[in-house]
Amino acid sequence: MENVLGKARLRFNVEVLLVLLIVMMGGGVLGLFVVENNSILVISPDSLKGKKDGAIGNFGVPKYGGSMIGNVIYPEKGASACTSFEELGVSFNHAECYFAKKAWNAQNGGAAAVLVADDREEPLNSMDSPEDGKGSDEYLDKISIPSVLIEKSFGDDLKNTLGKGEKVIVKLDWTEPMPHPDKRLEYEFWTNSNDECGTKCDDQIDFVRNFKGHAQILEKSGFTQFNPHYITWYCPKAYILSKECVSQCINHGRYCAPDPEKNFTEGYDGKDVVIENLRQLCVFRVANESNKPWVWWDYVIDFHTRCPMKDKKYNKDCAESIIKSLGLFTDKVQECMGDPQADAENPVLKSEQDMQNGHGPHAGVTSLPTLLINNVQYRGKLERTAVLKAICALFKESTEPPICLSGDIETNECLTNNGGCWQNTEASITACKDTFRGRICECPLVSGVQFQGDGYSHCEAIGVGRCRIENGGCWSETKNDETFSACSESQFSGCHCPTGFHGDGHKCEDIDECKEGAACQCSDCTCKNKWGGFDCKCKGDLLYLAEQDTCIVKNASRFDWFLTLIALAGLVGIVGAGYVFYKYRLRSYVDTEVKAVMSQYMTVDNQTEDQQPLQQNSV
Repeated sequence: MENVLGKARLRFNVEVLLVLLIVMMGGGVLGLFVVENNSILVISPDSLKGKKDGAIGNFGVPKYGGSMIGNVIYPEKGASACTSFEELGVSFNHAECYFAKKAWNAQNGGAAAVLVADDREEPLNSMDSPEDGKGSDEYLDKISIPSVLIEKSFGDDLKNTLGKGEKVIVKLDWTEPMPHPDKRLEYEFWTNSNDECGTKCDDQIDFVRNFKGHAQILEKSGFTQFNPHYITWYCPKAYILSKECVSQCINHGRYCAPDPEKNFTEGYDGKDVVIENLRQLCVFRVANESNKPWVWWDYVIDFHTRCPMKDKKYNKDCAESIIKSLGLFTDKVQECMGDPQADAENPVLKSEQDMQNGHGPHAGVTSLPTLLINNVQYRGKLERTAVLKAICALFKESTEPPICLSGDIETNECLTNNGGCWQNTEASITACKDTFRGRICECPLVSGVQFQGDGYSHCEAIGVGRCRIENGGCWSETKNDETFSACSESQFSGCHCPTGFHGDGHKCEDIDECKEGAACQCSDCTCKNKWGGFDCKCKGDLLYLAEQDTCIVKNASRFDWFLTLIALAGLVGIVGAGYVFYKYRLRSYVDTEVKAVMSQYMTVDNQTEDQQPLQQNSV
């Protein structure tokens, strides 16, 4: 079987894509989570056309934010996919292997995706990966194709149609498996501080170590809000004083974790894990109060590196040395942790247990590790690139973080034929904007200048400063060291030929004003056309006045100059006399007004002085 995947990004348009259909009979481990479905669209034949639901597998790499189209193939032999397809001819028991094993064999056989049909009519559930010790280490992390569980009835229809020799084409769609955020995405990671619990614990710390850089960039830029969580169990009251509960629980059996070595007589106890889980929760809370929630990632990595159980450093002293090195206060962390010996609820762990049991926006969490994005469980391999793709797929197109446009996450469609968008190659300006889901054609903003248009065939600079960029797309030409342009800073849009030219603004031609008779109309004038204008000259010694379009005498006689001076002197005298007369009248008017005002006040003062002696005499 041949696997043709086309582009290595999220928008798939594949001509031939083999999707293997496998029938299962209860094999594998079913998770206990709410199932997030992706859409399956049957394109042909007509008898099966329509949408169907499918449950995304908890292994492989779902194509979050994208889709794929392909032919459905049902192998005549090896339908259970529990053995390599190279060994065709061997009879199989459908229940003899896990879902992940089926996907691995299908991937090796050339399938680009796997449809797993249920063998009974029941609600869709999650296909989970094998537990530790099931021999899956050799292939589980190598599965790179998506897997989807479908209902029995849909599987039967597909088998019957294929059995008739009809071609079946389906489209698997992961574009909307999770809700879109507003401008910020929330996600949470249910983990454990235990570093001696086998493959699961190794997967958790490997993910934290590899995803740390992405997580901190997203958090610091305000694109995401992250919260860590830790699973705990409780001990039944009847067994609180038992050796098992005492060694595995704190706060009198309220919060417990399994013994790391599964041996109560040696090594660390489960209660040590619970206490460190609590400490890591409080490190996050204290860091969050300091507006540095991303410090949690540093602490977890440093603790795992510097304080491992195998070196007998998994303790408070080692933890607090790391807390201090990260600039946090150990007393605040200890205050948040409270007293593990108290016979009372711990507020931090009580909140964790409530969320774990489904007292919140999402269903209960029962296994580690679990990643929730926008309150929906992430499906697929817990791996840096796969998780980042799932996060990037939830941002609206053109609003995704820059980290989502890196080369190992998606392919830049603008690099091929400019994405089919408008571009100005001379100015290196393009309307193609790369996005995580594909590309959009949108007129750009360049150096503060906005372009407008449809983005596909036309974009034009508008507003202030538009003439600085490729002359606003308008005509411009230089001759004889003189440049004329059809772009004007006083006009926010459009191209208009300047004075002396005619055209549509994208092409302008010089106007011959002399030939058109639009210049030099005086009888003594001669006209000569030039680039962007004209020159008028007068005959003989006459001087040309452009505003009056007339010629005057350039060299006058002495008598003419004498008369001119007398006229000018007379004019100056008249103006001077008028100014003196104006100043005299203004001064007289002001004096009169001042005297009138003063006389009113002087009268009141005189009357007061004259009456004063009379008042004294009367007394």
